[in-house]
Amino acid sequence: MVVQPTREDKFSFGLWTVGWRAVDPFGSATRAPLDPAEAVHKLAGLGAWGITFHDDDLIPFGSDDASREQHIKRFRTALDETGLVVPMATTNLFGHPVFKEGALTNNDRDIRRYALRKIMRNVDLAAELGASTYVLWGGREGSETDAGKDVRAALDRYREGIDTVAQYVLDQGYDLRLALEPKPNEPRGDIFLPTVGHALAFIATLEHHEMVGLNPEVGHEQMAGLNVVHGIGQALWQGKLFHIDLNGQRGPRYDQDLIFGHGDVLSSFFLVDLLENGGYEGPRHFDYKPLRTEDFDGVWASAAANMRSYLLLRERARAFRADPRVQEALAAARVPALAEPTLAEGERPADLKADRSAFEEFDPDAAAERGYGLAHLSQLAFEHLLGHQES
Repeated sequence: MVVQPTREDKFSFGLWTVGWRAVDPFGSATRAPLDPAEAVHKLAGLGAWGITFHDDDLIPFGSDDASREQHIKRFRTALDETGLVVPMATTNLFGHPVFKEGALTNNDRDIRRYALRKIMRNVDLAAELGASTYVLWGGREGSETDAGKDVRAALDRYREGIDTVAQYVLDQGYDLRLALEPKPNEPRGDIFLPTVGHALAFIATLEHHEMVGLNPEVGHEQMAGLNVVHGIGQALWQGKLFHIDLNGQRGPRYDQDLIFGHGDVLSSFFLVDLLENGGYEGPRHFDYKPLRTEDFDGVWASAAANMRSYLLLRERARAFRADPRVQEALAAARVPALAEPTLAEGERPADLKADRSAFEEFDPDAAAERGYGLAHLSQLAFEHLLGHQES
């Protein structure tokens, strides 16, 4: 089987991923800075479709207008030369020390206003480069001590900030949707909107909730000890999966940002199955970090590995769905039956109450003896993941 990515796969990478210099809390950089234009050319050569960026990834913080335009011009030229697209952009509201106490929820009003202007400036660039999604990750929106933050006021300011950005997008006539990115902790001790569920509840309170969705990340949900397939499934169910960050994670620890599939591989298998069969049509975006041990050859090998992992898992998921044994096991487990409404068409609560077969004549002891065959079904998934199929 040939495993080669194509533009139709919609694989994209953050400029901050391949460009990560491998700085960690215990050591300085192990790689030199990467020219954004070179990243565009390298990723295009590997078969990627898109590239994304924070404003500070592309334009060094504090650049004057002339320097800013020069950086943008070089990047745009590389895009034109390769055909790579910019499906998403975002703003760095966490790197500079000014954001050490937050951005949109900072206790200082002048910093909140500065953060909004920084977002607005980069929203203009995102629209200019053709992005359709604008991600907002609240990496510093949180606290280390409950004494230092009024959570209710912070959520008021968070809502005000997102409402302001949404209104700006509408006022400018941009074809952009906003996507919040949940994360439970790191770099702050506790981050606001820590999970998919928190973010969905918050979005429902927004003035322009219809244009705000989610950019969940595999590792972030798993850091919270949650089932990422369930979280992504709920986002899809609510029509709020605007974008997704794929990577690997091994349990509830620090944010590892491993190559996709190099953490919980069985969860990755089911996630790919969900994305391919659940109606998601957006980018397959990789938000990972090349290992600190790697030189640039290793960086590009790891970028290629993300795409190859996804394609291999997609092939396994397709084989799983096409296997007659799996279809039989799904039917035995009554999985398709879950799509049948519990109430018949037109049935009212009073009708259900009058149906003696639903309660008075129902035998719960006999029903309790039913088996679902989930162990067999799960094993079939595992064997397909390993590439084993009965002849």
